Amino acid sequence: MMIKRALISVSDKTNIVSFVKELTALGIEVISTGGTKKLLQEHGVDVIGISEVTSFPEIMDGRVKTLHPNIHSGLLAVRSNEHHMAQLQEQGIKPIDLVIVNLYPFKETISKVGVTFEEAIENIDIGGPSMLRAAAKNHQDVTVVVDPYDYSPILSEIKETGDISLEKKRELAAKVFRHTAAYDALIADYLTTVTGEKEPEQFTVTFEKKQSLRYGENPHQEAVFYQHALPVTGSIASAKQLHGKELSYNNIKDADAALQIVREFQEPAAVAVKHMNPCGVGVGKTIAEAFHKAYAADQTSIFGGIIALNREVDQATAEVLKQIFLEIIIAPSFSKEALEILTMKKNLRLLTLDVNQSLKNEKQLTSVQGGLLIQDLDMHGFEDADISIPTKREPTEKEWADLKLAWKVVKHVKSNAIVLAKDDMTVGVGAGQMNRVGSAKIAIEQAGEKASGSALGSDAYFPMPDTVEEAAKAGVTAIIQPGGSIRDENSIQKADEYGIAMVFTGIRHFKH
Repeated sequence: MMIKRALISVSDKTNIVSFVKELTALGIEVISTGGTKKLLQEHGVDVIGISEVTSFPEIMDGRVKTLHPNIHSGLLAVRSNEHHMAQLQEQGIKPIDLVIVNLYPFKETISKVGVTFEEAIENIDIGGPSMLRAAAKNHQDVTVVVDPYDYSPILSEIKETGDISLEKKRELAAKVFRHTAAYDALIADYLTTVTGEKEPEQFTVTFEKKQSLRYGENPHQEAVFYQHALPVTGSIASAKQLHGKELSYNNIKDADAALQIVREFQEPAAVAVKHMNPCGVGVGKTIAEAFHKAYAADQTSIFGGIIALNREVDQATAEVLKQIFLEIIIAPSFSKEALEILTMKKNLRLLTLDVNQSLKNEKQLTSVQGGLLIQDLDMHGFEDADISIPTKREPTEKEWADLKLAWKVVKHVKSNAIVLAKDDMTVGVGAGQMNRVGSAKIAIEQAGEKASGSALGSDAYFPMPDTVEEAAKAGVTAIIQPGGSIRDENSIQKADEYGIAMVFTGIRHFKH
């Protein structure tokens, strides 16, 4: 079956004029609408107006123009069905063999600052999706194109054979249904947000491919990186890579973890992450001082790690960074001198993005086999805590500083989690153990002599006083934890016994 008639109505007019000129040169009749028709005619393309086909004017500011039997019959008629074709002939309707349609820019509209609800609604396309779905349903007879990227290969095949192969038509139809599904998902999400619905009966999301990855967590696992259809500025998906190898699956997860931690700090801060857990966090008056402390926190684990910094990387910091084997450095920017130094390392990935931008509390999606878990991101910080001091002794000014640092970091450590902090840096991190005292022992062992005089942060309460006992033996002088155990009094008594100041926050920070 040769392509004889095309229907073209596009919002994105990229390359449309040259493409349609090629179609008409092949003798293909073109029907078009509104702005597309006007543009084609301005460039000397012979076009049939939609009203000539429907014998009905475009009305309601263009809201109704293609929703007509003369259009949809031409799209949906099955060519091998004699009854369908007889009805077309009886009604004087010609089949449409090629549909080139893309939709009103709903995503672009709602992405604009200050967009009104009325503007958003007006940019919900009705006729476009209807034509696309009709053509895609009848794809064995109708070729449907939604993406300007496909113009060139489609044109080449038409020139070569006069038609498009069934295999290609099927691919294009699948692409159309993905496109309309994503379009509707954005509309559904927008209206769900506007109406304030918290737990809709169906949850629809859409993401767009950012890049193929070499593999997933392990070489035998395939992986792809998708980003939200409405890009989140300041997220790892929006980072700009200046140098180095392509990001891997594990790189992206670790980099995201590092970003979440460094955003906890307003002062110059440096975060080192390995396998989704912080191995060193430091703050200082300068970014160089902050990184020096993060590095000193755990000089072993930082090898092959990911570094996130919340200030520009200057020459002094770059000189230190280049001496360590690192996978990624993320920062708001790099000075010219820093770039010259760090780009000497061929494989080192350098990323820039606004790490200091405060992100909205978006939903966190976690897949499980056969399902999806959805929750708010844990955005609660120290300022949200319900602070109380159940022990006889209150923290000193220095201990308060260490406690706050420990509390900011422990929130991002896999449960069960214990963090020791001292002098503006972490000195011990215990993560992911099946019991809390086990995590405490790991953190204390890592800290060594630095544990003495440190503050301990725990992501959840102490069911028994054994963690306080271990902390006291190591010389910990202050503890911050949520409280809330029916056995809180046992831990409080143990802290009082050793003269430890204990702070309750009322907030648990489990991170599984």
